[in-house]
Order: sequence, then C-alpha cells, then structure tokens
Amino acid sequence: MAYPRSALLNVMVAAARKAARKLVRDFGEVEHLQVSKKGPADFVSTADTTAERTLRAELRKARPRFGFLTEEEGAIPGTDTSNRWIIDPLDGTTNFLHGLPHFAISIALERDGEAIAGVIYAPAYDEMFWAEKGAGAYLNGRRLRVSARRQLEDSLFVTGIPYRRRDDHPLFLRQLAAVMAVSAGVRRSGSAALDLAYVAAGRYDGFWETGLYAWDIAAGMVLVREAGGDVSEIDGGRNMLGSGDILAATHPLHATLAKILREAAKEKS
Repeated sequence: MAYPRSALLNVMVAAARKAARKLVRDFGEVEHLQVSKKGPADFVSTADTTAERTLRAELRKARPRFGFLTEEEGAIPGTDTSNRWIIDPLDGTTNFLHGLPHFAISIALERDGEAIAGVIYAPAYDEMFWAEKGAGAYLNGRRLRVSARRQLEDSLFVTGIPYRRRDDHPLFLRQLAAVMAVSAGVRRSGSAALDLAYVAAGRYDGFWETGLYAWDIAAGMVLVREAGGDVSEIDGGRNMLGSGDILAATHPLHATLAKILREAAKEKS
C-alpha cells in the first residue's frame, strides 16, 4: 500500500506525471526534436520548454500565489513571498538528447529560503521519489533510507564532471582521484537530481558536485535529509541553494568524504 501523501505532495506528483507524458513521447522520437545550443554542452529542446510550461501551469493552478524559480525563465515572483516552486523540467538533458533514459523531472517547494518538499520523477523508469520535511522520503510508496555502509572501501559514490570550458577540471580530477583511491568506485550519471535521489534510496553512498543551480539540487536535498542522510557544502556550509556546491552522504561517511575532498582541493595541480 502506498504511503498517503499530503495534499501538497499530491499536487507536485500530479504535475510531474502530466509533464512526463509529453516528455516520454518526445524521448521516443528524440532524433526529430528541434535542439538549440544554450551554451557549452548545455542544450535546450522543445521537450524541455514544453515540460516547463506544463509544470508551471499545473502548479500555478493549484497554488496561484506561489512564485517560481526555473531553469528557463529564472525567478518569477508570486504574491506569496514566502513560497516558491523550484523546478527543473528535464534534468539530464544531454542524456535525453542522446537517447539515454536517465533523466528526471525535479520539483521542490522552497518556504522562507528552505526547501521543504521535493519530487523527482524518472519517467523512463516510472520511479517517483518524494519527500516532505518531517514526513520521510519515499519511492513509489516505499519508505527510503540511506545506505548503512560505514567503510569507504565498501562505498560507491557518484559525482558530476564539469562541462568543457570551465576552469575547474584540475580540481575535479584531484578530487576524483582521491575518492577513487579509497572507495569501491565512482560513477557519473549526468543527472544531479537522480544522483541525490539514489543516495536517498541507498543506491549510492554519497554524491558531490560544484557549480550546480538550485533547480538541480533542491528536491534531492529534501529526499536525502528525509532518508536520514546529511547534506552540506563541501566546506561544511549550508548555503547549497545559493552556492551550487553540494556534498550529500550517509552520516558515517559525510565528514570523512568532505575531508578528502577539501584536502584534494588544497593540493597543487
């Protein structure tokens, strides 16, 4: 039996499912999509913009006073200054455009600067992750907990590789080498939202990345916390939505992984 969701989460789940219908149809005909380049390795497709319009319309219909922060349109103020939706209609756009089914819709509700509810839907897998502050994290109605692994050598981590033309590749490579040397492995999936959802589900033991945006991580942060994990910036700060730097892991591994990443950052390239 599925866990009974709150009215708020029902709104978010329904919006994600509606946006996903057209997204899945477009994924089936990915070679026909009109694609334009927004920047280095950063694409926008008709599927992306259509999904965002659907999400905004559905969420506005349910909560007309809430504002938005979106990938395509930026900040859209609402008359309710405490609440705003943070949405990414297609996290994993490059995967999508290459025919890889690893992509997701991400919706978070931010209240007074704090992400308090999140939904991440992977339509190709029909996996719906959701969480709300104080109510736990779930996958298709099943309660989620982060993994119980305590040793680095047994742990599997996931990260994001900086896009080309960014100047932080040497730092990333040092951090990657440091984590690879002490862990069971490191993966790169191409979707920060799903990376965080998978940490919440215990599939990965930790995730780190820098240079992200609020819409990449807001929903996933709620999931990890509600599944019993820890989320911070790599330097220990808590302004992840502002900085775009994030480290999410199980409590036994979080501090150790943070130390490894910080020490690697200090090394000479």
